Amino acid sequence: MKFVAAYLLAVLAGNPSPSAEDLSAILESVGCEIDNEKMELLLSQLSGRDITELIAAGREKFASVPCGGGGVAVAAAAPAAGGAAPAAEAKKEEKVEEKEESDDDMGFSLFD
Repeated sequence: MKFVAAYLLAVLAGNPSPSAEDLSAILESVGCEIDNEKMELLLSQLSGRDITELIAAGREKFASVPCGGGGVAVAAAAPAAGGAAPAAEAKKEEKVEEKEESDDDMGFSLFD
């Protein structure tokens, strides 16, 4: 991830095709250790490609990933159905239990 961040920083600074030396200079300036194999792998995969196009393609792929928000939409749609909302509220009320006081502190209190 640090190599991707250094690459993006170099591109933002105006270098459209950063080299290994450019990335090394950025990473060494903040005290990062450099793994030349990983850096060369990244550079080989990005060579000759436009970073803005890669980011746009990644955003399209990311948009298709489910993020788990379906439960909220279902719960929000239930009141619109009309009679389903009171039944859902009754179930919620049944699940709420009063917490019994316990002697977790074994009869001792911090302020006694």
